[in-house]
Parts: sequence; structure tokens; C-alpha cells
Amino acid sequence: MISGTDPAADRRPDLDRMRGRCPVARDEDGWTLLRHADVTRAALDPGTFSSRASRHLNVPNGMDGAEHARYRALVERYLAPAEAARLEPRLRVIARDLVGALDREGPVEAVGEIGARFAVRAQSAWLGWPAELEGTLIEWMGDNHAAARSGDPGRTAAVAERFDRIIRALIAARREAGARAPDDVTARLIGETVGGRPLGEEEIVSILRNWTAGDLGSLAACVGVVVRRLAVDPGLQEEWRRAGRDGPGLAAGIDEILRIDDPFTFNRRVATAEVEVGGRTIPAGARVRLSWTAANRDPEAFGDPDAYRPEENAPRNLVYGIGAHACPGRELATLELRVAVEELLAATARIEPDPEEEPTRALPPYGGYRTVPVRLTGRPEA
Repeated sequence: MISGTDPAADRRPDLDRMRGRCPVARDEDGWTLLRHADVTRAALDPGTFSSRASRHLNVPNGMDGAEHARYRALVERYLAPAEAARLEPRLRVIARDLVGALDREGPVEAVGEIGARFAVRAQSAWLGWPAELEGTLIEWMGDNHAAARSGDPGRTAAVAERFDRIIRALIAARREAGARAPDDVTARLIGETVGGRPLGEEEIVSILRNWTAGDLGSLAACVGVVVRRLAVDPGLQEEWRRAGRDGPGLAAGIDEILRIDDPFTFNRRVATAEVEVGGRTIPAGARVRLSWTAANRDPEAFGDPDAYRPEENAPRNLVYGIGAHACPGRELATLELRVAVEELLAATARIEPDPEEEPTRALPPYGGYRTVPVRLTGRPEA
């Protein structure tokens, strides 16, 4: 879908050019919608653009209509604002301990050393998973990215099955413990019902997979994007540092940085009927990608796509999607990112790009950065 020979190049300029020339692109993998208006239209029309785009059970992301609504209601109970707020004190301890251990003399790699480790520790705290899993989960994140980049279905399936085995072992341990099982999110989910019956094993595994397998890498990527922007924009960095914890507009500012450089590249849909988009006819049954990265940089929606305007652009920001399938974990993800950034700023006087090593972009199908080397200087004056 994207031209260019450097696999590690920033894909955004290519997408920007393509959106202007051919806003509905087609390649061997299907159709890609690039304009904000077209992506929004498709996301708000699940009847025409179905989310049943995977051969595998995907609860609730790969469901439509009433079935999606039933499972979505269940999932949202665990991701409600009150649930996230109860987790905040633990997240702050995790972030503070992590940042406090970072090198103040040499370079720090923000995606791996900050983002990935914080993501694993935060998600494990939320789900009640043992701290001993950290190394296993971080190793799995790297293997999962490599498998997705390879385009080899067999390799991708093997890595996915490995993650499922981790989840099944955690479920089995709680089932065996019975009444002695810890009262955590994983144990509560095992006891859930839907449509008047208990959740099946495959449904529990699918929900936990959605909560973790994708979110771990996504949160790490988001941290990399935000830290890189702060490192190259000392004015914004100081503005946020002066605002302090829970500073007004910080969450909106993070969302705006992620709009400008969106690590959530696209979602898949399937056309249920022939449909015309952008002057092109997409046949029934065709696979369709909604390019969040391209849509979030559409000048028709945002003017200059690189201009930092959090309040003005918030109503059209598609970082977490839109419509029935908008990310149900937005509240938790926003809290995790805000806490990580606040604690990093509180523990440093300056965050600067590493002068000896350039950042590297993530490889397709991922967005954002693969590595973000920075230098952390001192602590702010009291």
C-alpha cells in the first residue's frame, strides 16, 4: 500500500501524499480508506463495514450488532472510570519506582526501558498477574512484533498460541484455587456470565488476549511517541512540568501528540455489501482497512496536521476510534499514559534527545517508534 524502499522510514509523509492522490487505495490486501470523512463514515456504519474480519474468536472487537453490544457491556464494567481511578495509586508507585531506577548518566531507550516495562507492570497490576511474568511478557512482545512484521501466518499463529498458553495457565491456577483464588480482575472475569450462561474458556481467553496482547505493545509505542515529542519540544516539556500532576489539559495534550504521530495504524473491516467510497466502488466481501494514521492527519479535518492544537482538534481526534467499536479501554490507557508522563517529568529537570543515537521508526504494520534514545537530566528544583 505504501511506496518507498526504506522499511524503517516514517510512513506518515507517504500516507499524506497518497491521501491527496488516491484517498481510497487498493492493493493485494484489500482496500484502505485514508480520508478522515471516509474513515469516520465507515466506523459509524458497522452494518456496511463489519468487524468480523478475523477467522478467530475476537471478543468483543470482532463482533457486530446485538452480540457485540452484550459482550461490550461486560467488558466496559472492567474499564469504567471508577475502576481506573481505583488503580491510579498503584500505577503511580509503579511509574515512580521505574523512573527512579533509570540511568541519569547515559542514554535511556524510552520505548523498551520505560514504555514496555511500565506497560507490563501496569497491566499485571490491573489483572492480578504475578510480577515474575514480566520477563516472559516483554520477550513475547518482541517476538510478537517480529512475527507480525514477517507476514508469515504460521509464525504469527505460533506466537499467538504461546500467549494463549500463558493466559490458560493463569486461568487454570485460579480455577484450581477455587475460593482461595485472589480477588482480582482475572478471577472476576472467570466468574462472569453473558446471556444467562457462564463465559466459556475461549471467550475468557479472547477477552484477556484483547486486554493485553495488543495493549502492551500499543502502550509502549505511545510512551515512545510522547517522550520523543517532549524531548524535541522543550517548551512543551516545561509547560507540562510546571502544570504538575493532574495538570489541566495534559490528557488532551497526550491525545494530540498521538494524533500527530498515531501508533495505532489501522483497523480491519469487511464490506457486507457493495459500497461507493471516495468515487470508488468497493465490492461486497472485500477487506477494508480504516487508516487511523492517515485520517488523523487529514488537512480537511485538522488544517496543518503537524500543528499542536489539543482543544481545537479533540472533537475530531480518532486515536481511540469512533462509534460502537471505539476503544473501550480509553479511560485506562489515558490514565496509564498520563501517570507515566507525569512521574517522568516530576523526576527529571530535562528530557533531551540522545546526541549520539537517532531514534528508529517502528516497522510495518506498526506505527510510532521502535527505539527512542533520550538523556534524562537531574531532578527539578523544589
